[in-house]
Amino acid sequence: MTAKPQILIGFDFGLRWIGCAVGQTLTGTASPQGAVTAKDGIPRWEDIDDLFARWQPNAIVVGLPLNMDGSKSEMSHRARKFGNRLHGRFGLPVHFADERLSSFEAKGDIIADSGSRDFKGQGVDSRSAVIILESWMRG
Repeated sequence: MTAKPQILIGFDFGLRWIGCAVGQTLTGTASPQGAVTAKDGIPRWEDIDDLFARWQPNAIVVGLPLNMDGSKSEMSHRARKFGNRLHGRFGLPVHFADERLSSFEAKGDIIADSGSRDFKGQGVDSRSAVIILESWMRG
């Protein structure tokens, strides 16, 4: 018996912007949903609430920014705290995914798509969230 397809919301945690993506396990693909503004890592919760109301996800994936050697960083702890807050607020399972180089890959995609290195307004954070979510689904 195969598992029922699930809707997932993925996040690329940051102190000023938190990238968001929605994906589904049937195809293993995700799409960017923009970024939520944050102040010192605390998001505008009403924007997060709207995202959850719109998509009704089954689970959450949060990118875990590890150091290149795989060790945890201050940002790793903050991303984990964000994931724990999401779990407390929505009661859904939260998974953490190694996100090393996701922003680098997202910027590379933007350069390939547009030929520009001007990343403002290009959705780097939400593209990173797509990469995090799709990587986690590939497992």
